[in-house]
Amino acid sequence: MCRDGRASGFLRFEFQRSRMPSTAPSFDPEELMTSLEDEFGGREAERRVVARQARDLADSGKVERDRGQPLTVEEVVRQMRDAPDDSTIPERWNWWLGSLEAAYGGYREFQVTRIPNGD
Repeated sequence: MCRDGRASGFLRFEFQRSRMPSTAPSFDPEELMTSLEDEFGGREAERRVVARQARDLADSGKVERDRGQPLTVEEVVRQMRDAPDDSTIPERWNWWLGSLEAAYGGYREFQVTRIPNGD
């Protein structure tokens, strides 16, 4: 701290600023839809609704605040692989979000609750 106290305030500001979400490239739901199809198959409507929820989650910055890294397509697919083998794409997504909900709270709003009929 400087004698006039300015350095302390500056350092405090820099610390708070460093905890804000990064300006990483935005999450690409189209890339996720392609990766989900390649990895798990499933219906287009299922892939689309999960990609939308994932984009909303990425845009919220919640994963980055809680886990220290921005949400990526690779991370979503990797985490969804851990769900039981016979799970649908939305079930896999909700499986992972259930883990995040238990660990951090605040993830229920991003779970899939309804799939539109038809592709």
